[in-house]
Amino acid sequence: MNKNSKIFVAGHRGLVGSAIWRKFQQQGFTQLIGRTRSELNLLDAEAVNQFFKEAKPEYIFDAAAKVGGIHANNSYPAQFLYENLQIQNNLIHNAYLVGVKKFLFLGSSCIYPKFAPQPIKEEHLLTGQLEPSNQWYAIAKIAGIKMCQAYRRQYGCDFISAMPTNMYGPNDHYDLQNSHVLPALIRKFHDAKTSGKKEVICWGTGSPFREFLYADDLADACLFLMNNYSEEQFINVGSGAEISIKQLAETVGKVIGFEGHIVWDHTKPDGTPRKLMDSSRLFAMGWKPRFELEDGIRFAYEDFCLKNIK
Repeated sequence: MNKNSKIFVAGHRGLVGSAIWRKFQQQGFTQLIGRTRSELNLLDAEAVNQFFKEAKPEYIFDAAAKVGGIHANNSYPAQFLYENLQIQNNLIHNAYLVGVKKFLFLGSSCIYPKFAPQPIKEEHLLTGQLEPSNQWYAIAKIAGIKMCQAYRRQYGCDFISAMPTNMYGPNDHYDLQNSHVLPALIRKFHDAKTSGKKEVICWGTGSPFREFLYADDLADACLFLMNNYSEEQFINVGSGAEISIKQLAETVGKVIGFEGHIVWDHTKPDGTPRKLMDSSRLFAMGWKPRFELEDGIRFAYEDFCLKNIK
């Protein structure tokens, strides 16, 4: 890629897509292409085909997806499966049709088996049963990986895939029912602090361990991979550090300044007990994340306040 390359960031208004967009603007790229949902419905195959013919992107970062936490995945399984399959099918196939130079597909760590060995290596894909609560999203993302691999094999397309760990940062979704764990905690502790509540109720036992990566670190990794990686095997992108949900909640409460106590609702699901990805292949190439978790949470909370407090 060079600074004048035509780069389409699918999902450029979302958590990951907006971070990629910021990264490229900071680096001085001049021909970024972005479309909002109202401008281009990625579920519409004909509309996507027409867009590709007119825009003729050279490089594509696929950060477009229907996403959500445990509750959202359980509540809308058909939508999570259908919409994600449709979005990625339209993007990948049309990238092939117009001769895109390189395509980066972004998946999710939920593609791995629920009880995968820890830390999770890329070769652990499809070696066990998925976590039932988010299997619909996981199956769609696995299909996206395999589609990129298939287009490489059959058509020689330079399509690569990266599997990020749990993401957070600016432009996240903070809905208490449908968002991921970290933004949901930010919302819960903020609401409790501003309303003067003395306790915050969190889902599950707090015992599962999770790994988190700040969105701007992923954006940096995406640029690095687009310039330095071209293999059929997908590659993990993580921070290399994990934290229990209990410790995470305490850290969020500390950053926000909540002085009450935390109550754990054991009737709610924990999800996968542990999910630490092995990112050693990427680290060995020379890339490492820059943001510490507490700093990243602070930046995310500042963004939340900026967008949600009038």
